[in-house]
Parts: sequence; C-alpha cells; structure tokens
Amino acid sequence: MWNRKGRKMKGMVDQFCQMVRISSESGKEEELLSWLKETWTQDLGADCGRDGYGNLIARLPGKGCQAAPLLLCAHADTVKPGQGIEPVVEDGVIRSKGQTILGADDKAGIAAIWFGIKAARRHPPLEVVITREEEVGLLGAKNLEVEKLSAKWGFVLDGEALDEVVIGGPSHFLIDVTVHGKAAHAGMAPEQGISAVKAAARAVAKLPEGRIDQETTANVGVIHGGEIRNGVPARAELQAECRSLSHRKAVELAETYRRIFEEEAQAMGARAEVRIELAYRAVRLSEDEPVVTLAKKAVEAIGLSPKLRVICGGTDASILNMRGIKTAVLGMGARAAHTTDEHILVEDLERAAALVAALLELAAG
Repeated sequence: MWNRKGRKMKGMVDQFCQMVRISSESGKEEELLSWLKETWTQDLGADCGRDGYGNLIARLPGKGCQAAPLLLCAHADTVKPGQGIEPVVEDGVIRSKGQTILGADDKAGIAAIWFGIKAARRHPPLEVVITREEEVGLLGAKNLEVEKLSAKWGFVLDGEALDEVVIGGPSHFLIDVTVHGKAAHAGMAPEQGISAVKAAARAVAKLPEGRIDQETTANVGVIHGGEIRNGVPARAELQAECRSLSHRKAVELAETYRRIFEEEAQAMGARAEVRIELAYRAVRLSEDEPVVTLAKKAVEAIGLSPKLRVICGGTDASILNMRGIKTAVLGMGARAAHTTDEHILVEDLERAAALVAALLELAAG
C-alpha cells in the first residue's frame, strides 16, 4: 500500500482552508486563479499561464521521468452560497462555520493535485488545468484552448468517493421553450386571450419526466409566465433537460419534448418555440483503456478496492473526452456537495493527495 507518512502533506489543511476563504462562485473565479498562479509558480516551480477564456494552465517538467505528458484537471468555481466562507476544523472534519457551502467541490480536488505533485517522488511531464465556470455548464472546459496542451490522457479530480473511478457519462440536452399566446383582460374579456401558461401546463402534464429508465432522466426545472394577476398571459418560458447514457435515447427524448410542446400549444391556438442544445455527448471509456488501468492501480495503491462507475452527471471529463483527451474522474473526498452541510474529513483530504501522488508515480514507472 502506498504510504503517505513522511510525505509532503504538511500544511495541506491550512492551504485548503486558505483556498475556500477565497470566494469563487461561478463567473467570479479571478481572485482564486490569480492566487493559484502566483502560489504555484513559487511553491511548485510551475510555468503558469491563462488561456483566452481565463482557465489556468500550469506546466511542470518530468521528475525522474520523461514519459508522455499527463493532464490533471479540477475546477475553480463553486455553487452558491459561496461568499464569505469561513472554514472550521473540528474532530477531524472541515466544514463551513456559517450558512454557506464549504467549497470542497472542487477546491479539495485542487488541493489533491497540488499536494499530490509535492508528495510524488517521480512523475511524468504535467499539464494542470484549473477551469472556470464548470458548475454552470462546463463552460471553462468547452472553451479550453486544447491546442495549447500536449497531453492525450488525464484525470479530473472531481468525484466524491476515493475508491470510485468514473469512466463514462451521459448525453445531455438543454431544452429551452417559449410559448407564445395572446394577452387579454382576465376579467373583462378572457375569451379573447390564449393563455401561454395553460398551454405550457398542458404540455408539462404530458411530458415523460423523472427516471425514464436506468440510464435516462428528464426534468422541467424552471417555469416563468405572465406579468399581472388579471391578465391572460401571452408568454411563458420553460427550461428543461434530458440525459441518457445512450445518445440515441437522449436525442429521441429531446425530440419528444419538442413535439409535445408544439402540439399542445397548437391545440390551444398558441405557438411553442423550442430550442435544443447538446451540452455534451455520452462517452464511455473501455475498462482496459490505459487511463482506467492506471486509475485502478492508484486506488489500490492507497489501500482501497476500485469501483468503476458510469454516472448521469456531467464533469469536465465529459468535454475533455469529446475533445480528444482520454480522461477518467477520480474522487477528492468531499461530502454533501452543493449544500450548506458540505464537509470533508481531514483524512480523506490527505488521502486524495496520496491518490494523486500514487497515480503520478505509477505513470512515471
């Protein structure tokens, strides 16, 4: 088993807490990324720069090894409420003191990469990418200037459980609908109007929603309609999504949403404008892919039994795989992410760094 005892984990908790104190809600990552650029230049001797979208790219030469370059990735942004985070460490657990998230998603991933590099005795040439705006649509990864990267394989530190290796994800469609009706006075002449809200509601009632099957889900998440209580609403707007590990099923479900909205609106004399966007496409790495084999060995090296998973959520790996970089997702130890109960065990924070160090040494070997 890989032994982190005596390795360079000293100061990891302090640096992690320093990072989470730097607010970085999606779109407001500049202070954290600038801090990381300066700190990593000094502490890791990294050559740090920013691409056109503002993603941080740090490069380190091989250490005792000149194997193929390896990519490590995490994201800088957090969900809300992420302003004024004050971490506390009690009984081996790090959590937020106030009514905020902790920000371990994904600053624990950043810390794991940072201290894993410091602890590794050998590693191949490294390209470390810290993306912006992951939480609001993987925008940093989508706009990453991959032509500036040499690595063709890599790992995203953004999973939860340290024994899990995520090897696949879904196709994800964003569905935006605007229903156009006809305004009228709701008390004096309601028969002269066409309710966009009612047309939208008729469609929503007929939509397949929730867990469609074991690999497919769909959801209507946002509805806005009307402007005044006593007016027949002329406009309603909806935001929906569908996902599936089968790209074909995702395409068919998105088109089903289009058809139902258009038909139900037309039946009332209204009109539905439906816009469908592919956020990312389903990908699944084979179990014998070198990146998967290496990940399994690293998990075993820290004394855990690796579990391969395919998830219905999106990570930066979804985009990196689409853009030609074979990428698996490793755990960073955070729990209850996206809630004010988010926390991480000190032991898991350090084990995440040990996982990265073991990974790098295995890649070098």
